[in-house]
Amino acid sequence: MDRFAQASKEALWGVGLFIAYFIWWYGFGYGLGSGDPDEYTFVMGLPAWFFWSCVAGFVAFLLVTWVVVHFFFKDIPLDDDGDSKSGGEAA
Repeated sequence: MDRFAQASKEALWGVGLFIAYFIWWYGFGYGLGSGDPDEYTFVMGLPAWFFWSCVAGFVAFLLVTWVVVHFFFKDIPLDDDGDSKSGGEAA
C-alpha cells in the first residue's frame, strides 16, 4: 500500500476521532450543564455534566483511540522505499 494513502487514512481517522470526541464533550457538557446548578446531579462528587463530558469521555476515547491505532494504523517506513536519491550514497 502506498504510504501516502495509508497516512491519509490515518489522518482521517484522527480527524474523525477528534470530531466524535468534540460532539461527546459538547453534548454532555452543554446538554447536562445547561440547567439550574441547584438541580445538578452528581457522579463521584462531580457534577454529572463534568463527569460525563470530561472524565468518562476522556477514558472512553482513550480506549477508542487505542483500538483504532491498534487495528487500523499500520507501521510503514517513512523513507522512499530504497530510492537511492535520498540514501546519501555517492553517485
